[in-house]
Amino acid sequence: MIQASNVTLRLGKKALFEEVNIKFTEGNCYGLIGANGAGKSTFLKILSGVLEPTNGEVIITPGQRLSVLEQDHFKYDEFTVLDTVIMGNKRLYDIMKEKDAIYMKEDFSDEDGVRAAELEAEFAEMDGWNAESDAATLLNGLGVSTEEHYTMMKDLDGAKKVKVLLARALFGNPDILLLDEPTNHLDLDAIGWLEEFLINFENTVIVVSHDRYFLNKVCTHTADIDYGKIQLYAGNYDFWYESSQLIMKQRKEANKKKEEQIKELQEFIQRFSANASKSKQATSRKRALEKIELDDIRPSSRKYPYIDFRPNREIGNEVLTVEHLSKTIDGVKILDDISFTLNREDKVALVGSNEAAKTVLFQILAGEMEPDEGEYKWGVTTSQSYFPKDNTKIFDNDLIIVDWLTQFSEIKDATYVRGFLGRMLFAGEDGVKKMRVLSGGEKVRVLLSRMMIEGSNILMLDEPTDHLDMESITALNEGLKKFKGVLIFSSRDHQVVETTANRIIEIMPNGTIIDKITTYDEYLESDEMARKRAIYNTTDDEEADD
Repeated sequence: MIQASNVTLRLGKKALFEEVNIKFTEGNCYGLIGANGAGKSTFLKILSGVLEPTNGEVIITPGQRLSVLEQDHFKYDEFTVLDTVIMGNKRLYDIMKEKDAIYMKEDFSDEDGVRAAELEAEFAEMDGWNAESDAATLLNGLGVSTEEHYTMMKDLDGAKKVKVLLARALFGNPDILLLDEPTNHLDLDAIGWLEEFLINFENTVIVVSHDRYFLNKVCTHTADIDYGKIQLYAGNYDFWYESSQLIMKQRKEANKKKEEQIKELQEFIQRFSANASKSKQATSRKRALEKIELDDIRPSSRKYPYIDFRPNREIGNEVLTVEHLSKTIDGVKILDDISFTLNREDKVALVGSNEAAKTVLFQILAGEMEPDEGEYKWGVTTSQSYFPKDNTKIFDNDLIIVDWLTQFSEIKDATYVRGFLGRMLFAGEDGVKKMRVLSGGEKVRVLLSRMMIEGSNILMLDEPTDHLDMESITALNEGLKKFKGVLIFSSRDHQVVETTANRIIEIMPNGTIIDKITTYDEYLESDEMARKRAIYNTTDDEEADD
């Protein structure tokens, strides 16, 4: 059990939290939600002890071990992958290292023998003999291959480091697990594995995530942060949304009835207060009026952008033909002889763990990279807008947002362009911010503004939900569902993929593809996908054995 008791946190004159009282109990998974800036990550830091509250305290059941998903991707660069995971249980790791140091002594004393025996007993009690195999199971489940387990952390790419740090947090069956955005940079397969892990986890989990499907799948409770308070709901994200909307509706209806009652009482008092025969009744109504209090209904601090992609031109029957595309980078075959045709009704999700291949395909189709072999051809009626996964070069300039965006608008009018920015929550002076100083979420909203203003009939989006908050992801999801053109996109957000795509193309680790006209959930359950994956994995294992 972990509990916040009268927790207040002040940052200067602003109170981020005010007398928060909430208890998180064993066997439950709590989704911590709230608008950007509401303090979700800050509250996790308070619970973990990294940040001290201004007032109040955090109480943890004595003897329970708390584990946190580390955010510093360079902290363990000088350790192997396997050691980094085992370090998730600090006591166990310390025992292992002390044992090794004792056994390596040349002058092994009686005292050393006694100490070694004590350590061995504690080691066995903590199931230390299974530590490496347990760590390996976690790593393999998250997609970190066995041959990488003894690699140094500094030699891994960013996505792999995230997976190792997540395995580190999960290792050793912690009593309390704090996870801040655990699905960031995970492919959909790894997210699926994590979902099953947390569903079967028997202790306490508190998780911050912008992935609605993930929260719905794993959470038993939802803790909503709004205006410095935390309201607890029994149920997942969808239950919270429906409940909070219902409560707001009921409170508004109750206030409406009270307002009507107030109006009636005021009219009676005004009409009969000077009437001697009605004076007692008027006085009685004054007392009744004084007792009526309207509920103080504060609107949510959440803000939803308005995302609406409208093609300037209707698309024809010929959209895109891809024939025998292949691409090798640094000696690795990323795409291997892939062919497909896009039709005018297609909403295609690129899925699979081969992240680099998806990005390379987008770059080729956007004209930013040449294939080694094969060709592709866009239809004459098509116009394309591309959302790149890496936008570093785009924002490496000193232009202000409105001037940069005007370049892509047929109407060269600042007021017109500001209208698009306003829909994307860039209000007032935000439009004159310089491109290079924008946050990750602001950059995404600027790029989506460009796609809206361009009016293309084909949208290509490579992980557009990265860096967006829940409200912006929801708005983007709705915008993609309503779009009348052709989509080809990748996203780690299960709900975006499931509710938007009508066709799935999975790029396999060997660079080939599986192409199916289906929804994502149906695809995951399909026998063909399971069979092809089994064939691929078997071949992979056989090559590894050789």
